[in-house]
Amino acid sequence: MNDGDKGAGPSARSKRADARRNQKTLLDAAASVFVTSGVEAPVRDIAAEAGVGVGTIYRHFPTRADLIIAVYRHQVEACAEAGPALLASSETPHAALGQWINLFVDFLVTKHGLAAVLRSDNTGFDTLHSYFIDRLLPVCTQLLDAAAEAGEIRSDLKALELMRGVGNLCIGAEHDPGYDARRLVALLIAGLRQPH
Repeated sequence: MNDGDKGAGPSARSKRADARRNQKTLLDAAASVFVTSGVEAPVRDIAAEAGVGVGTIYRHFPTRADLIIAVYRHQVEACAEAGPALLASSETPHAALGQWINLFVDFLVTKHGLAAVLRSDNTGFDTLHSYFIDRLLPVCTQLLDAAAEAGEIRSDLKALELMRGVGNLCIGAEHDPGYDARRLVALLIAGLRQPH
């Protein structure tokens, strides 16, 4: 390493950390706007929510498709990372499962808002469903296994069955204010309990 590199290390790491934080802020803002206004919401609304200029959005995400894909992946990652954290911090594995399923419901309601776009011809969207399954299925499996091993829930339910069931309960929730998908999902999770 030469003398010029000595000072660049921490500064470069700090800039990368700042860039990651800024991108997370943009993605959180876009997700929030997508939920309330749909994926066709004006970029200026996302920029205002994030507290940045419109040019900043386009610099990070040159097209709307780039932004939508990034939001989707960001939300999948947040949901995936939450599982182990909830398992470590919750009173019981069943409590962790319930909290994670609530996050999953939040994600699904947003995802349903993206559904029409995700079914479009854009090749960038093709791999998103596989990515979703690859990242979230192991997390759901870990939570179910932990709750079953603790004797809290029945052990014959597969993660994909639970995720599909929750997904089906969420269909249409964003269009019907009288329909409370979260309440029905809570009943489903409560129904997994082992009788004592």
